[in-house]
Amino acid sequence: MGSTPGLGVQRGRPLAGAFTPPGDKSITHRALVFGLLADGVTRVHGANRGEDCARSATCGEALGAQGKRTPGGWELHGTAGTLRAPHADLKCGNSGTTMRLLAGVVAAFPAAGASRSFTARLTGDASLSHRPMRRIAEPLERMGARVEGRGERCTPPLTVTGGALRGIDYDAPMASAQVATCVLLAGLAASGETSVTLPGPARDHTERLLPLFGVAVERSELNGGGRTVRVSGGATLRAADVRIPGDLSSAAFLFAAAAAEPGSRVTAHDVNLNPTRTAFLDVLREMGAHVTVERAREESGEPVGDVTVEGPERLAAFDVPADWVPRMLDEVPAWVVVASAATGTSRLSGAAELRVKESDRLSALARGLGVLGVTCAERPDGLAVTGGVPRGHGRIETQLDHRIAMAFAAIGCRTREPVWLDDVSHVATSFPGYFDTLASLGAGVVSVPRGRGGP
Repeated sequence: MGSTPGLGVQRGRPLAGAFTPPGDKSITHRALVFGLLADGVTRVHGANRGEDCARSATCGEALGAQGKRTPGGWELHGTAGTLRAPHADLKCGNSGTTMRLLAGVVAAFPAAGASRSFTARLTGDASLSHRPMRRIAEPLERMGARVEGRGERCTPPLTVTGGALRGIDYDAPMASAQVATCVLLAGLAASGETSVTLPGPARDHTERLLPLFGVAVERSELNGGGRTVRVSGGATLRAADVRIPGDLSSAAFLFAAAAAEPGSRVTAHDVNLNPTRTAFLDVLREMGAHVTVERAREESGEPVGDVTVEGPERLAAFDVPADWVPRMLDEVPAWVVVASAATGTSRLSGAAELRVKESDRLSALARGLGVLGVTCAERPDGLAVTGGVPRGHGRIETQLDHRIAMAFAAIGCRTREPVWLDDVSHVATSFPGYFDTLASLGAGVVSVPRGRGGP
């Protein structure tokens, strides 16, 4: 389907078959950034090949690493902690993860005694340029760096001037794995110890991956699902071979499409099953879908397995418990797919963070469901979706958001007439080949002339 900006998706046959999702984005970003700092050659196997992760690799090269793509991922000759000042802006594109992680890296340079200032300017595309960065600027400034953005929300471009940092004990106001990783990366080059306390559940890929690079991590669990993570300054990272599991957040849209269509059965091979990420599979089970896991194992510190989802004759509405939402925040658009097919009204709250993603995802999802004739009540921090039969031939504004596009494409697998997506170019940021995979599993994918984006 290539780079066609607009596409239509409609029901073909019940989805059937197997696929291998792209490598996990979150883990790929971390492996590339850790490889940038490491001494030696880091090999990242099965890396996500989307545009977001490529930004992390390219920015790493601008900071002194030597990287190249390999048939299986990336090979990165690290800097052994000696970065060079970039000659131009670090262009993060649409990737908030790239910007937030690299801000923590460059905040620590130059080290004490350096003769000149090390300033890096991190830029993003139109979407990223509206996302708040105050949440990382505040702890980095407490550690001794200078961070400048636009306005009260500190939106990009972000200018970071590093220096000799001091370790801090940081109580994060939200359970954000990106914020925690940013602070911990700065802490690796700070004096003393740095700790980050997360008030609730959040992804723990950083804590699982750093030991593979030779860094000791202390972790203590808190009531309510939160945790405190601690690292010591002056750590030296050593190169590692990292095997990246498949991205559950990407596979979730195909799981949702299968669950929503009786008789469908799809299998995703080598999927990441980190317990901080798997709440969506629990939701599918609660709604009546058949979910099985085979070949469960561990690779590079992460649990992995093959996941099969089968669509039942009937999905039942389900209210997602609030404490599940942090473990499925990226999968909320996929949840909308199954909620729109269930009998009754499904509700989800505690997802206000989705309003400051690549788009205001809550608003975009509610508006798109309305276009397709599906009843949806938008709330400040969530949605209530009443299942029904979506009508095709509606035109969805994807807001240049890859997950909005993938969600409504998955809904299109149920409609007799195409669901038209105005622009699908951003899907390549996370899942290159998504529409080809949909078609291979049985969906009807229809290209439209460039610039039209459907009716």
